Amino acid sequence: MDRLEHGPADVEAGKRMAVLASAVADATSLMDQGKHETNDGARTELAAGEVETITASWPDAARMGALQMVAQYGQPNEGTRTKLLWFGRGPWKRIQVTSDEVVHRFPTPHADFLTQYIDYEVPVDKLGELGRYDGSCLIDRTMGEAAARCDSEAANILTLNLMHEIVTGTRSVDAARDFYSETLSTYCLGEPAPYCEQFQFQVPRGRGDPDQPVAPGPKAEQVTRKVEEFLAAGGA
Repeated sequence: MDRLEHGPADVEAGKRMAVLASAVADATSLMDQGKHETNDGARTELAAGEVETITASWPDAARMGALQMVAQYGQPNEGTRTKLLWFGRGPWKRIQVTSDEVVHRFPTPHADFLTQYIDYEVPVDKLGELGRYDGSCLIDRTMGEAAARCDSEAANILTLNLMHEIVTGTRSVDAARDFYSETLSTYCLGEPAPYCEQFQFQVPRGRGDPDQPVAPGPKAEQVTRKVEEFLAAGGA
């Protein structure tokens, strides 16, 4: 078994407690404000021309995808050498385009580089079905998000429309996969394809699923006391 050269075992106990106590304090503050998450990236925006500079050396598909998002939703809020991010544009909670591509063979081989997120709380008993439906249909239970990662916005809208139908029981996984292939082909041929063009359901505005605490054992009770002591002493 490989061991990290520098990893969790090397962090001093005091620093471990400091991070945990700070995370507890932050969560308490957010809950007191009635918030589930923060979104500071939405406060910034790249200047005109920065996207072209950032994407100049990207693979062609990812570069074209980034420019399409600019044309559709304006300048990104954030950008690095390999990523662009938009927040709260159109129906999307978040959009990410990256120069790093991943091969996806459904429905035919292509590169994924565009990920688009919505608020959507997937029931736990549907997670297995969605995993069989499409590996690029991404579910984050804690955030209360669903996302689709593909090479176009049309494909992502289609992915999420069919995800919703699987969750609501109106279409089976196998039927969804067949419908996906034919519908995306229809869209690419320039023919009307409503499932690729707009959401067929009302996109929710959720608050995520922060889960529930477990009954603490002796070690967890000890940690709880130490966190309380740390915070009481002004350590976070």
